[in-house]
Amino acid sequence: MAGNSFGNIFKITTYGESHGPGIGVVIDGCPSGIELDLTFIQAELDRRKPGQSKLVTQRKENENFVIQSGVFEGKTTGAPISIFIPNEDQRSKDYAHLADAYRPSHADYTYQMKYGHRDYTGGGRSSARETAARVAAGAVAKTLLKTYQIEIYAFVSQIGNLKIQSESIDYTKIESNEVRCPNEAVAKDMADLILKTKKEGDTIGGIVACHILNCPIGLGDPVFDKLHADLGKAMLSINAVKGFEIGSGFSSVTMKGSEHNDIFYNEGGHIKTKTNHSGGIQGGISNGMPITFRVAFKPVSTLMQPQPSVNSSGEEVVLEGRGRHDACVVPRAVPIVEAMAALVIADSLLLARAYGLGQP
Repeated sequence: MAGNSFGNIFKITTYGESHGPGIGVVIDGCPSGIELDLTFIQAELDRRKPGQSKLVTQRKENENFVIQSGVFEGKTTGAPISIFIPNEDQRSKDYAHLADAYRPSHADYTYQMKYGHRDYTGGGRSSARETAARVAAGAVAKTLLKTYQIEIYAFVSQIGNLKIQSESIDYTKIESNEVRCPNEAVAKDMADLILKTKKEGDTIGGIVACHILNCPIGLGDPVFDKLHADLGKAMLSINAVKGFEIGSGFSSVTMKGSEHNDIFYNEGGHIKTKTNHSGGIQGGISNGMPITFRVAFKPVSTLMQPQPSVNSSGEEVVLEGRGRHDACVVPRAVPIVEAMAALVIADSLLLARAYGLGQP
């Protein structure tokens, strides 16, 4: 199975299955001498873990991790960093009824057709459990970026039809509620909507917005390696993601060029733009403005209500979800979006530094 690695210089490879002994990540290319805060890595994993509130799946995983290599006396050595996260609360029996059936909108059918064999317990590699490994790697990438004063903030801007009206927000309020929406009033309505949907045995999707601050000018390359193309691939590789837009995104089609162009001006010797419809990236290269994008997550495919499907023999069956599942994955996706953004920016930063190009 290919496609388990991401990045060029700062490169990660994740491994493990949802209901196996555990999951993990190997980080290659991290510079030496970076002091890692284990408490910070654990805090990042805790933001993603199941069971953290009544809004999410009640699977209980402590996400206690073990760094097996690449760190000595609290600092990175330049060698590959291996982080292992044991699975502690598997209930494979919850999936026994799926051994021969294809769940609607899951990877069951495509995995079976491509590989001829699949792990039906929790989806195996297709499970969102894999994203914990990304968050662990993202915490290391964030630590590297902190030395460059680069900050990344993701937050929930929409659940179903409920949305905040402005993305000019107070970042300190993101973690003030279990939805991770920086508007308290909207966050309460979102939480109520998620719980209502959960009681109906259904699921709902939403949008995670992300802002990258203090990114230097010159990250990314023209043509195929545009910075926003790398961010797009990173986000679209996350489970349940169905859409990505940078800057003005799809709303740009309603604007004229005279409205959309970001006008340059000089502020104390620093070139900036009066607006940021470009989302901080022009020509595929960062321009020094905040990088802003949004990621759309579909409703979770596992429903706690009957759905028609077929089995491997083509016979009609009726499936109903069992066990513990999210009614809305969006609040738990916030740290995953941040992690993937950090991995992209860290890799781009090291590439720019390696080639001696631009500001970095």
